[in-house]
Amino acid sequence: MHRGLRVVVGLVLGCASALLDLLVVVFARRAAVAVAGLERRRLRAFLGVDSAEPTRAQAVRYLAVRAPVGLFGGFVLAWLFYGLAMGLVVLHRLVTGGPGTGLDWSDDWTNFAWTALVGVVLLYIEVQGIIGVVALEGKVARRRLGPSEAERLRLRIDELAASRAGIVAAVDAERRRIERDLHDGVQQRLVALGMLLGRARRNPDHADALLAQAHEESRHVLEDLREVAWRVYPAALDSLGLADALEAVADRSAIPVRIACPPLRTEPQVETAVYFVVCEAVTNAAKHSGATMIRVDITEDDGAVRVRVADDGVGGADPAGGGLAGLSRRVLALDGAFDVASPPGGPTVITAEVPCG
Repeated sequence: MHRGLRVVVGLVLGCASALLDLLVVVFARRAAVAVAGLERRRLRAFLGVDSAEPTRAQAVRYLAVRAPVGLFGGFVLAWLFYGLAMGLVVLHRLVTGGPGTGLDWSDDWTNFAWTALVGVVLLYIEVQGIIGVVALEGKVARRRLGPSEAERLRLRIDELAASRAGIVAAVDAERRRIERDLHDGVQQRLVALGMLLGRARRNPDHADALLAQAHEESRHVLEDLREVAWRVYPAALDSLGLADALEAVADRSAIPVRIACPPLRTEPQVETAVYFVVCEAVTNAAKHSGATMIRVDITEDDGAVRVRVADDGVGGADPAGGGLAGLSRRVLALDGAFDVASPPGGPTVITAEVPCG
């Protein structure tokens, strides 16, 4: 109730100030900043809308747009007050009763019920109209003046909280993936290697053949370990650089991959994020897309590295899937942007933008 009364008072003041806004825009633009300051205080005190302090040009544009909004709010309130006044008059006549009032309890109750229902519906429409005017006031203030410093800080805190949660989820998913790779790959091969060596000890006559199998199995164990280590962090990034590390990804792909990657002057964490975006996108395309060609384009301009991975596959990639969702969290943790466009029938285009410098 208190909130509703405060909003009504704020809109009444806004309707009155709309005339002042028009006068300032037409005749006294030098006072636009001061009048816009009054409007900002009204919005903050009565409607809970905060905005930034404007320049004179911003203030003039804001007042020019806000004036008709304020007048419209006054029109909506006028109908509300008129409806309430008519309702009080009817209620008074019903209570006092008598033929002289024009209304009587003995009249047709169907008419009274229908009139009351129409009144309730109109009241609901008025309330929605008031809510819409309040939303419009806030939208005009934020669009013409911009969010206040406190609002920007609040939005930034929300982004950082979501990013931190995403990092925790990404790290947890990566840990589970490494555990799964070690358990299903390396551990099983080590068990097989141990069994071969045990059989060689128990069967000296077949020791040479069993040791040859054990030697081959040890080679596979080393390959699996290199694969796990490479997926955790590719050493080629430090020793060779991003371009050569991506060429290694292309060489390992079952689908032809064309990569355009100029030399980048950026931080290691940005190169790592770019590498994993390309690596995961190429891996997904090779597994699920049915593509015949993958194109990777990497550019650096305006303080950001942009990655575009496109394939000619069947499309239908799910951005919420484990791999793509992990990439999104990795990029967003660096204040970047990540997008997946994969309509049914293809093509699939994955784009990422990571700030640098």
